[in-house]
Amino acid sequence: MSEIKKDLVIDSYADLGGADLRNVDLSGANLYGANLAYADLNGANLTGADLEYANLRGTDLSGANLTGVNLTGANLYRANLTGVNLTCANANLYGANLDETIRD
Repeated sequence: MSEIKKDLVIDSYADLGGADLRNVDLSGANLYGANLAYADLNGANLTGADLEYANLRGTDLSGANLTGVNLTGANLYRANLTGVNLTCANANLYGANLDETIRD
């Protein structure tokens, strides 16, 4: 698994749109307001990451670990959440846009 240092602070509002982040370890990452639209996060570890107000439109999150993720106000429009268990993730989805989200 590729790894990004846990204490790394990615610039708030970082533009990672369309990025290939498959199987990357982003646990604890600060992605507040980041643009991750249409990024491939298949199998990524996002444990404890801050994705508050992030743009995840059309993002592939299938098989990603979202344990403890903050998704307050995140845009998940048409995101792929196949195989992601948000019930046990303690993810905060307050105000998140889940319109047309793919989920199983």
